[in-house]
Amino acid sequence: MLSYLPLNRRVLPKASRESPGENRAETASIEWRHADGSAGFLRGAPAAIQVQITPTQGEISVGESKFFLCEVTGDAKDIDWYSPSGEKILPNRPDVIVSRGDETMSTLTIYHANVDSAGIYKCVAKNGDKEAQATVQVKIFQKITFESAPSPQEFNEGDDAAIVCNVISSPPPSIIWKHKGSKIQAAKDVRFKILENGHLKIRGIKKIDEGMYNCEARVMARGEIDFKMIKVVVNVLPTIRARVSDVNATADNSANALLACDADGFPEPTVTWAHNNIVLETGDKYSLNEDGSELVIKDVKKVDEGDYTCIAKNKAGEKAEEVSLNVFVQPKITYLSNQTASEFDEQVTLTCEASGDPTPSISWSFETRVFTEGEQASWTRPDKYESLDRNIVVRSHARVSSLTLKNVLFTYAGKYLCSAGNSIGQDEQHMFLEVRYAPKILGSVTVYTWERNSANISCEVEAHPAAAVLWFRDGLQLPSTNTTNMKIYNTPSVSYLEITPDSQNDFGSYNCTASNVMGSESKEFLLIQAEVPSSPEIQQVDPFSSTAVVSFEEPDSMGGVPIIRYKVEWRMIGQDWKSMEHDAKDDLISVIIAGLKPETTYEVKMSAINGKGEGESSAASSFTTEPVLSSETPPHIAATTLALSEYAGEPSAPKLEVKVLERGNSLKVNWIKQDDGGSPIRHYLVRYKAKHVSEWKPEIRMPRYSEYVTLSGLDWNTEYEVYVVAENQQGKSEPAVVSFRTASDPTTIPATLGCRCVSCSLAALLLSMLALLCLS
Repeated sequence: MLSYLPLNRRVLPKASRESPGENRAETASIEWRHADGSAGFLRGAPAAIQVQITPTQGEISVGESKFFLCEVTGDAKDIDWYSPSGEKILPNRPDVIVSRGDETMSTLTIYHANVDSAGIYKCVAKNGDKEAQATVQVKIFQKITFESAPSPQEFNEGDDAAIVCNVISSPPPSIIWKHKGSKIQAAKDVRFKILENGHLKIRGIKKIDEGMYNCEARVMARGEIDFKMIKVVVNVLPTIRARVSDVNATADNSANALLACDADGFPEPTVTWAHNNIVLETGDKYSLNEDGSELVIKDVKKVDEGDYTCIAKNKAGEKAEEVSLNVFVQPKITYLSNQTASEFDEQVTLTCEASGDPTPSISWSFETRVFTEGEQASWTRPDKYESLDRNIVVRSHARVSSLTLKNVLFTYAGKYLCSAGNSIGQDEQHMFLEVRYAPKILGSVTVYTWERNSANISCEVEAHPAAAVLWFRDGLQLPSTNTTNMKIYNTPSVSYLEITPDSQNDFGSYNCTASNVMGSESKEFLLIQAEVPSSPEIQQVDPFSSTAVVSFEEPDSMGGVPIIRYKVEWRMIGQDWKSMEHDAKDDLISVIIAGLKPETTYEVKMSAINGKGEGESSAASSFTTEPVLSSETPPHIAATTLALSEYAGEPSAPKLEVKVLERGNSLKVNWIKQDDGGSPIRHYLVRYKAKHVSEWKPEIRMPRYSEYVTLSGLDWNTEYEVYVVAENQQGKSEPAVVSFRTASDPTTIPATLGCRCVSCSLAALLLSMLALLCLS
């Protein structure tokens, strides 16, 4: 039950008592105050109506909804609610709804209150002329609300950052900022400032400022507090650096080029590449690694040369770095063509073009001659090469070189080499210069032969184009119908006229004529009757014990044809001649006579033989062979020793003599040289041993000029045998053998003691003789 306390009693004005549109008399009423302070009126009617609103007062937070219940005691036909503006609240309002539960109750509901919803609301109950009303004051307040406090909030390092924290409440709140658990005191750190709107400003924000920030709002009047955690992210502008700022590559060899950049920043930047303002992507030409830091350019070409931009980008921004790709190109000859000229033309120019980077230098060569631009530069044109005779000139400009040949000769024809080179490599190509020229007849004009011996007259022709060759004699073309001993054989460069002379008439002059479109040339050839050669001249004879070396000079006249053999003849005085023929060789200047007798006088003569026959013999020369016991080969003929070996044999065994030396177990073995076999003795080999043993002592090798050997330290009273062998280049002689016996072992009594004993014996003998005399 509700209790009411009387306050005062008053008479309401008529206007206050009457309903709108009604004109009623003043009615006395009593004003009551609810125990909770709300007001109500009780009309002084026999059946009064009472009105009560629950709750008696209303505080609503913005956005919240709340209802109020109007309860009526007594009969009431109508129960209406009035807004703070005095207007009756109709049922169709969306924000404020009135609903009648039954005859004694009506509900006022305020949905999603806002500041306009505040004021005094009135509930009026009527029944005829009976009326009662009650009011309730609705207050609207704003709770702490974070209208805008996004998280995370991102800033770029170095920027002036304003951390947004929009808070609304009524009354307005006070804002406190905290970072890492500590209150931010802007008065102590000038980098921080709390703005009037409650935002936190950080001047020149750094990476270390990153983290969680606490935006705390307080309303002291209500003791209300709330906070919002805001994550602050500080993005760092990328830094980027090229690993190599200039990358070199070689084109046209299927090589790849690697361009690389390293980037840092927060968040991790993405790396892209661009060339000529076009972003590059992985494909047939380019390849990027996973993070984009490495760009591979496949099969590098010259067109790939240039600057490539490496771009690092994140939320903070982007940075770019240039990487230059330098593409070098190996030289390549791009133009070189064959040329044709005619002999005696004023000039012909050969042109060679080459590409490459660096620009290649171009040189020309022909056979062993090299023509390089600038090699022999003229004083006025350092880019021009001139030969000493000024017939060859090389000019170079950029990637083109020309070789100009002036006063063209047929010898200029041939294969020319153009070489282009730079620091990367080299390229070479050949071209051919064709020189058209009239025939030129070469070769010897004289040919020697003899009757019934075939000879070829050679007409060697150089011509371009090839020449036709004809042979003539006395104006008649050969071979004629009446010549059966002549034939013609042709090769591409030589025409041969084969003649087999039958008589003296076939010797004489023959004409060779060669012709082509450029002209013709004729030449006379002579076929001459050959003669036998003159005699060789014997220069010197070097005799040995059984051989002799004959040195000679070739004949003054060969007879027109080559010498094929030399004949050497020798004999002892008054005896028949013996002979031997030697094939004529280019280096034959001496011959050797073998099988001679020592210490014998001989005669020797020589003749030369060619195809025509044997020439006259030289005058005879005399010489005497060496004795068998001759010393070593004289120095002036030492050089012929090897030549003699062909005719020499093994030497004879030397003769031996043995001489026992003063000490009876040493001896000297002498030898006497015998026949050296036609070749000087090289050394002597000595072996010896006691006859009663089987093993020989080590062999002793003595020089060729030695005549004895001394053997010492032999056993006493022992028979020895000694072998001595002479050896020359052809082999060893039979061994010369000698045997001997050493002396008996002498007495071992000392010499002084022996003398002393002899003296004693003589003294004893004298005493005996004296004794005998005395007795007599």
